[in-house]
Amino acid sequence: MGDLKRKRGRKPKNALAEANLAASASTSTAVDDGAVAIKPTEATNLDSQSPSPRPAALRKAGITPKITEMTSPRRRRGVLLGFESVAASSMDAVVKVFCVHTEPNFSLPWQRKRQYSSSSSGFIIGGRRILTNAHSVEHHTQVKLKKRGSDTKYLATVLAIGTECDIAMLTVRDDEFWEEVSPVEFGDLPALQDAVTVVGYPIGGDTISVTSGVVSRMEILSYVHGSTELLGLQIDAAINSGNSGGPAFNDKGKCVGIAFQSLKHEDVENIGYVIPSTVIMHFIQDYEKNGAYTGFPILGIEWQKMENPDLRKSTGMSPDQKGVRIRRIEPTAPESHVLKPSDVLLSFDGVDIANDGTVPFRHGERIGFSYLISQKYTGDYALVRVLRNSNILEFNIKLATHKRLIPAHINGRPPPYYIIGGFVFSAVSVPYLRSEYGKDYEFDAPVKLLDKLLHAMAQSVDEQLVVVSQVLVADINIGYEDIVNTQVHAFNGKPVKNLKSLASMVESCEEEYLKFDLEYEQIVVLQTRKAKAATKDILAMHCIPSAMSDDLKT
Repeated sequence: MGDLKRKRGRKPKNALAEANLAASASTSTAVDDGAVAIKPTEATNLDSQSPSPRPAALRKAGITPKITEMTSPRRRRGVLLGFESVAASSMDAVVKVFCVHTEPNFSLPWQRKRQYSSSSSGFIIGGRRILTNAHSVEHHTQVKLKKRGSDTKYLATVLAIGTECDIAMLTVRDDEFWEEVSPVEFGDLPALQDAVTVVGYPIGGDTISVTSGVVSRMEILSYVHGSTELLGLQIDAAINSGNSGGPAFNDKGKCVGIAFQSLKHEDVENIGYVIPSTVIMHFIQDYEKNGAYTGFPILGIEWQKMENPDLRKSTGMSPDQKGVRIRRIEPTAPESHVLKPSDVLLSFDGVDIANDGTVPFRHGERIGFSYLISQKYTGDYALVRVLRNSNILEFNIKLATHKRLIPAHINGRPPPYYIIGGFVFSAVSVPYLRSEYGKDYEFDAPVKLLDKLLHAMAQSVDEQLVVVSQVLVADINIGYEDIVNTQVHAFNGKPVKNLKSLASMVESCEEEYLKFDLEYEQIVVLQTRKAKAATKDILAMHCIPSAMSDDLKT
């Protein structure tokens, strides 16, 4: 096929001004448990601590692992805490997770990439279940677990994957696995400066590892893998590749979180992040309630702070009123039927919202009001109070999950595609952008795609952003070879709503020509009969089994 040209946007001179939100996995390419070749790892600022390659594989690849001294025990209220008094009783519940991944190939969506293996951590909870990180088992082909001190690996089944919260739930059918193990118990949210002990199987060895630290911050964090924002704990204990999915214990031996990512920058060290127990329990209860993971609901609005006194006065707010101004409302959100732009959101479920968008959290602490929404479940109702034209109105709103025009995940499904005349049409997603432009896709992708990623809202639940991904060169498409990642607006004068509607219109077209209206006022015209005939030859040449993905055939 030859090398394909990719249109790239302009990259800022200082790409490290803020922490990147791109996960980087340390993984090994393998067919079995023995690592064969190391998959390159790119340095990131904010790193989702993905499964780690085995030390033997690192040495085989000519890489000498750097062994660092384990963080020493910490003092809390004058008492020295060692792991014997903190997590020793729960150590046997911490397992090592071995996963074989087979990722989708977005450039060639009719096939998958070469499989690779990884290792991470997990822990046993009640109900014969195990928790780990979602990114530890994403695109899994096979998952196996090994208990502490055991030489046996047990096949595991993935019950649920929570993409937003980066948590996955597993189980093991073999009864032998559950012998002589006690499930981990969960504790309450820790306070600032509370001691925590992180247990897992990070890179650098095959046995269990224990590191200690304290809670240094608690706020709404960006979850790298989830591409969302939820409550998170910042700790000063080291969290390395392979620690993903391991439990964080408090000084009473209760689990208060799951290790999942760390901040990597030349100016900082030992900054790790933990998914708190409140988010974990939301995931577990969601699964128990619905039999599947349904996600975290949102309030489908964009809002503006009301800290300026003139702005508050212009909206009719009294001196004692506080809130945030609604800028835009997602058309697919249930609240779009009752809320309006320029409404001032005063409270959510009886909790007053400040002019900066925060609400009381704990003594002396405030947090973004999205925390209140994240405590709800999909389908729950919430009472919102707004100020509109100097009048206070109340609405009981049914909460739903986010419908993005460019989704953050494809939830394990193969990428959709449609081929006609050598033109490969695809639907854009965040994994698609990451595949096309790398971990820095926020800087390198075309500006128009980034603008839609950040600001565009879906007008219907089935709307997709359809693009010409690439052109498989053939005589029928001479002159169109350089069209890459360009949005399709219309086909034969009819708007393109999604990939399935485009495929249906093309397949049923009886007109003489196929005309595609693209962005930048480009058009593509192919003779219908010739294009459909050429498609068969193009599919055969590139060993493509079908002109469209299975989801477009139904």
